[in-house]
Amino acid sequence: MILKDTMINTHDRYDYSAITERADYSWPDGKRLAIHFSLNLEQFAFGEGVGNDYAAPHPLPNQRSYAWRDYGNRVGAWRLLELARVYDIPYAILLNSEVYNYAPQLIAAFRERGDEIVGHGRTNSERQADMNFEAERQCIEEATSMIKRHEGFQPKGWLAPYISQTLNSLDILKQTGYRYMMDWPLDDQPVWFKTLHGPILSIPYSHDLNDSLECVSRRTPSKSLCDNLIDQFDEMLEESERRPLVMSIVLHSFILGQPYRLRQFRRVLDHISKYRDRVWLTRPREICQYIESLPLGIVPGN
Repeated sequence: MILKDTMINTHDRYDYSAITERADYSWPDGKRLAIHFSLNLEQFAFGEGVGNDYAAPHPLPNQRSYAWRDYGNRVGAWRLLELARVYDIPYAILLNSEVYNYAPQLIAAFRERGDEIVGHGRTNSERQADMNFEAERQCIEEATSMIKRHEGFQPKGWLAPYISQTLNSLDILKQTGYRYMMDWPLDDQPVWFKTLHGPILSIPYSHDLNDSLECVSRRTPSKSLCDNLIDQFDEMLEESERRPLVMSIVLHSFILGQPYRLRQFRRVLDHISKYRDRVWLTRPREICQYIESLPLGIVPGN
């Protein structure tokens, strides 16, 4: 009997590539493990839209969940800013552009220390996957224009609210001028994706060890989350002797900005600090720039 090949839907954005079969390279100064800290600063609509709860929906206006999220901008983000100053760590600020209208002084504080601004939509009260082509294009262009108006330059990277893309997202992002995105948790190395307008880089952004998913959805205790982050670091540092890797540490101001979680998170930073001379603490834009400087054929997809 002859078995016919089965055909399933595919995205046609990248080809399969085994991490063990790729060309080798190192990060700047011969480092093998790159680490970026991505801090989400988000703004939510009151009494409407998605984003109030990760659990069962509650009756609107649901001021409890709105205030819990607002705690991140009023308190949690400032704690995480102080933490970054103490440990001298860089941030990528994944920014809802509505924060400019609500808390401009918060963005200014991160801007002053040179942290990167990454496009993260207008607000986390909406998802790109719920939009038609024109609405999504408008969403991306409006968020981008707001960042350009306040920062004076085009952001290089994008993460969709709720990490939610449509079939058109990558094409729109590339056409709008984005050089990388972090919406596809497919790898521990950067990978080039195909779009209608040329390649766009995918930079690793953790879905599995995302503080939002872990602490809110899975109810992982803070101590366990930080133990997992330390284990992740130790394992990736060891593996990076064989191949270059990227470790993302994902933070949300209303989650890791809670005092009891921050207390545990200091253990992670204390541990990483012991190996600071062996790792590249950086931001996604620097990872993107470095990958763009490598010869063609080194990184999958280009």
